Parts: sequence; structure tokens; C-alpha cells
Amino acid sequence: MRLTDYTDYALRVLMYLGAHRGRLVTIQEIATMHGISRNHLSKVVHRLAVARLVATVRGRTGGLRLARDPGEITVGEVVRLTEPDFMMVECFDEARNQCSLSPTCILKRSLARATRAFLEELDALPLAAVLIPAQQAVPMAQSRLLTTTG
Repeated sequence: MRLTDYTDYALRVLMYLGAHRGRLVTIQEIATMHGISRNHLSKVVHRLAVARLVATVRGRTGGLRLARDPGEITVGEVVRLTEPDFMMVECFDEARNQCSLSPTCILKRSLARATRAFLEELDALPLAAVLIPAQQAVPMAQSRLLTTTG
């Protein structure tokens, strides 16, 4: 199973905001930190704000912050919000399923259990457990310098 870049970016945004809870953070700051397009992050932030995971403050001195305590947000909640579906195989989609093995397939049940276990594990993981202290985070530009010179 592979998560989309959209989910990866959403998790990065939340982790960054969680590590910088004492102040407002700009989208540009997060984009620079992670070497991600500001436009992509704007779409992600909008979705997180609609879901009330992120609070936005407009204006010249505006920015973003977590809308809830990081201990109350689970990684599973974020993954469910940002992933379009968990159709690991065609037969998970009843409307489009063309597999002739579906009625008797044992693999389908195992894959469904594995997907449930995956999400249950992420449901047990609060955002607070994956936060890196702000002072330990290395901006993407510095990270590139460290890997090319070190």
C-alpha cells in the first residue's frame, strides 16, 4: 500500500504546525522547509482547514496553526481524510469489479483485513507521537547541503 503525495503533504503540514504551536506559520514557510510547491500545499491546507484540523488567520500577519491539540488528532484520521479510497484491488469496488474470481476469492478477504489492520494501527497513533521538536528540524535547502558536502 502506498499513500499519495497529498497525504504525505498533509501529514508534513500537521507535523510542522504541531512542532511550532507557539506561533502562526505560513504556507510558504512549510513549502520552503520541505521543498514542496506552495500551490500544492495551499490545496492541502484548504482541505485540512475545512476538516477543522487547521485554523487559518487571514491578513498580513496571518498564518496557520493546529485547530486541535496534537494528542487529539490521529494519523488514521488524516489518512482517511486525504486518501480517495483504499481499493487495493479491483474487487474492492463493487460497481467496477470485473474479476471472475470475486465470488470465491479468499485473497480479497485477507486484503480487506490487512487494510483494516493498517488503518487501526494509524488510528492508534496520535499526531503528538510523531512530532519532531522545531529546533531539530532541518530545512530542505540545508538538508541538500548536508548530503552533498557530508
